[in-house]
Amino acid sequence: MRIDNGPLKAIVGLGNPGKTYEATRHNVGFQIVRQLGQDLGIDLAEKGFKARFGRGALDHEPVLLITPLTYMNLSGQAVQRFVEEFNLTPADLIVVHDDIDLELGRIRIKKKGGDGGHKGIRSIIEHLGTGEFLRVKIGVGRPPSSQEVVDYVLSSFDPQEQEQFKEVLPKAIDAVKLLVLGEADKAMNIYNKR
Repeated sequence: MRIDNGPLKAIVGLGNPGKTYEATRHNVGFQIVRQLGQDLGIDLAEKGFKARFGRGALDHEPVLLITPLTYMNLSGQAVQRFVEEFNLTPADLIVVHDDIDLELGRIRIKKKGGDGGHKGIRSIIEHLGTGEFLRVKIGVGRPPSSQEVVDYVLSSFDPQEQEQFKEVLPKAIDAVKLLVLGEADKAMNIYNKR
């Protein structure tokens, strides 16, 4: 299953597997990576290394699209397996995930850092021993003061929010594409200032 022909970028969408969680705020990473797969003609049909994944190319750059099946808080288990099996370095990773500290519709790109309170990112950092990987953070907004964070991120968007998310989806995919093509600074200039 190894790919050894040239540098490979692994795009990891974070979320929880199963129908129950499919349309929740916590699963925007899954949704973006699946949509990217559709755009590139990459089917995430392979199953292994604790994930669903697919292989293909973006402008002749080999890419691996991954949605872990470990549940969010254990995402690092799957990511570590891919790093080992496909001879990846943390610099080859692009992780797409939700962020409650960004308002819905905002995208922020980070080259490295801590977990920011996100348990999926925390798990990846723990398993890789570093935070030196690219992230595409998708704003889902903060919960109302009366709602627990866990309940909020595991709830679905209301119809108005769903429309906002539909608008951000192609922008997030464009941001990921720029990162794959080595244009991190350009992507940050476009999306981090909005």
